[in-house]
Amino acid sequence: MAWLLVIVAGLLETGFAVCLKLSHGFTRLWPTVAFCAFALGSFGLLTLALKRLDVGPAYAVWTGIGAAGTAVYGMVFLGDLVSTLKIVSISFVIIGVIGLQLSGSAH
Repeated sequence: MAWLLVIVAGLLETGFAVCLKLSHGFTRLWPTVAFCAFALGSFGLLTLALKRLDVGPAYAVWTGIGAAGTAVYGMVFLGDLVSTLKIVSISFVIIGVIGLQLSGSAH
């Protein structure tokens, strides 16, 4: 269950990173409000998960999901540059996240 919280928190991290860009320096109201909601949800779920998980692997999985998710979202929806190296690098992040999740750090 704790790993599920980390995964959802990572997805919410993707949301707050995208909304941070869309807020244009917190000058647009609704993306700023969404950023706050996603950030609060992400940090809240991560905090709950850390009651049962080691901080290193959990934090790495959380940031990995957020980084990979944000990069993919940017390429698909925001017109970010797509390159073979970027896709391979995102794949390595995802492989690392899976490896850390499988490392069995739950207490």
